[in-house]
Amino acid sequence: MVAGNWKLNGSRSANRALVRAVTDGLAAVSLGPEILASPRAPVDVLVCPPFVYLAEVAGLVDGCNLAVGAQDVAAEESGAFTGEVSAGMLRDVACSHAIVGHSERRALFGESDERVAAKVVAALRAGLVPILCVGETLAERDGGQTLPVVRRQLDAVFSALDTAGVASAARRAIVVAYEPVWAIGTGRTATPAQAQEVHADIRATVMRRDATIAGGLRILYGGSVKASNAKDLFAMQDIDGGLIGGASLQAAEFVSICKAAAG
Repeated sequence: MVAGNWKLNGSRSANRALVRAVTDGLAAVSLGPEILASPRAPVDVLVCPPFVYLAEVAGLVDGCNLAVGAQDVAAEESGAFTGEVSAGMLRDVACSHAIVGHSERRALFGESDERVAAKVVAALRAGLVPILCVGETLAERDGGQTLPVVRRQLDAVFSALDTAGVASAARRAIVVAYEPVWAIGTGRTATPAQAQEVHADIRATVMRRDATIAGGLRILYGGSVKASNAKDLFAMQDIDGGLIGGASLQAAEFVSICKAAAG
């Protein structure tokens, strides 16, 4: 999977141009609609625009077999929660995925592990695929806390799934994205070996919590992924694609990353 997180960027005209350039670019590298529509497609491609553009972008990609995801989702289904957008609402505008617990949500908006876990539960209950983001800060990495931090973030989610009684069949939809906070938007990237170490530990942690989903779990890497480093990252055994930030706004870069994921 290659998921493009547009963050707080875009306009109606810019979005149309970007979607057209991406779809044309995928077709040019033999990842066009026919290939992407196949059950044996080599890569799932996803774009995540801001909330206000979701419905329009969903229309733009209709027939192109690009999926559309949201950048966040509410833990609540409805009610007096001004400014929130529920999982059911996202489904209603043809959204299939939702990024949950992105480091910017955790750091800038104070989302706790428990809040993130509640959002994962809400997404699954509504039939959305949650892309659960986990990762450590630079201080935590320098302090040797990378694996304990990521395990804590995962454990919070699986504890919530257990409490809510979410069945393994539903849990299989979960995608995990490892994003070292120190590598997001900084130009710094974890080496393939560093990323692989954490990805392998994520799979082992999930195996301990729910062995039925660990083998098929897709674990994406996010953190300054570019066309120039994607191939080496995606060659690692437990790296199953990328959550792409800034490079997803550049059609040629994004298409090259998709090509790298397809092998």
